[in-house]
Amino acid sequence: MELNGLRVSRETQERLRHFAALFQKWAKAINLVAPSTLDDLWDRHIADSSQVFQIHPQPISWVDLGSGGGFPGVITAIFLAELQDGWVHLVESNHKKAAFLRTALRETNARGSVHITRIEDAYTEVGECDAISARALADLDGLLGYSAPWMLGKENCRGFFHKGRDYLREIDKARGRWEFDLLEHKSAVEQESVVLEVSNLRRLV
Repeated sequence: MELNGLRVSRETQERLRHFAALFQKWAKAINLVAPSTLDDLWDRHIADSSQVFQIHPQPISWVDLGSGGGFPGVITAIFLAELQDGWVHLVESNHKKAAFLRTALRETNARGSVHITRIEDAYTEVGECDAISARALADLDGLLGYSAPWMLGKENCRGFFHKGRDYLREIDKARGRWEFDLLEHKSAVEQESVVLEVSNLRRLV
């Protein structure tokens, strides 16, 4: 099996398929993603989310903000299971979604844990990390604000944020409040989308 042109092991493939089955089951009862995207689960969500780990395939500590339906946090945690190292702290304040996330992590033997708390309060509970991820949560300026407790003054902490076709406008807006180094990784799934890799975050105002 390949995702985004990269080979995926049989063990990881089985975990991803089990996650997909769980997701479809739970999505009938709670709103995990936009209903219009459920029929395109593999490309729209799983393959797209896989890009985060594929860009930075290291056994490190992640914080996934607003984890919702598990994208990209659970997907990253599934890939880390193959490395037998690293961890994903999934931050989700909605109790029903958090219950799904915990079930998904447990049943796929993924390397992660769920923190039922507001993002603004998560740093105290989670502590330091090596990388932050978020998908469909806020504009880049907002994401940098959420990520600031982990990233400000910490050169080795990076943020990985999925963004759509309007990402250049978001970058311009964010540069009004922040200084940061930026790498744009073109999406392997959506032609006009990117994964923005942010590091060396500094506050301007």
